[in-house]
Order: sequence, then C-alpha cells, then structure tokens
Amino acid sequence: MSGPQRQFSATLLAPGAAAGLVFLLAEPLSFWGGLDSSTGRIIDRWHPQKDEIITGKILLMKAGRGSSSGSSVLAEAIRLGKGPAGIVLLSRDAIVIVGAMVAAELYGIACPVVMAREEDWAGISTAPRLALHATADQAHITLS
Repeated sequence: MSGPQRQFSATLLAPGAAAGLVFLLAEPLSFWGGLDSSTGRIIDRWHPQKDEIITGKILLMKAGRGSSSGSSVLAEAIRLGKGPAGIVLLSRDAIVIVGAMVAAELYGIACPVVMAREEDWAGISTAPRLALHATADQAHITLS
C-alpha cells in the first residue's frame, strides 16, 4: 500500500511525462565535458558526484552550467537511452530546455523539463521518487 502523494505546480519548459528515482545534483553540471552521453555517467573530474549515473532518473538541478554545446550532449544521451527520464530545474536554463526539445523533435523521445517553485524545492529535493507531468495545459510534480 502506498502512502499519501503530494503534488506541486510547476512551469512547463519541455513537455512529457516521466517517473523515477531522484538524482539531486550537489552543484551545477555542464553536460558538455561533464556527462558521457553513451553511459549516462558524470565525467566532470571536479564534480562531487563524478562517476555517478543519471540514466533513467529524475534529475534535479538548481541551475545549469556551461557551454551551449551541452544541449547536443543531453539530446544524444536521451537518444541513446542514457539520459535522465526527466529534469526539474529551479531556474530556467535554455541549454537544458533546448537539449530536451531537440531530443523530442529529432528522435521522438520526450524528456520532460519543468521548473519548480523556490518554496517547493526543499520538499521536492528530499523525495526519493518523483513523477513529472508536463503538457501545454499544466505541469506538476508528484511525490509520494
């Protein structure tokens, strides 16, 4: 039997639906030079979560970092099935949004991207699992 679910409103950045374990980034990650798109492994040697895998997880990022080329790395990871299932941001990041949109447009693979509200971040970022639902009409984050 599952426990009660909480739902938070979010801002749609890239549509889709996904659910999975949470992967909270301890600090921003540049996908360009920071993620191996063929394995989903963090390869930035200075990142505190180096060698951890983001594949199939709901990636929580307060903010993005880095090169505009990161969009292509994220799109390629999604294409290969090694990217995150979905992404929750605390602030808009065009590089992340474009990467998800390119994967949807070119490969037909949705990786929903939503922006959480500051006041909800503590509750969202401590959840073990999240579900994202993002359409043109609404976007929300569900945790249990």
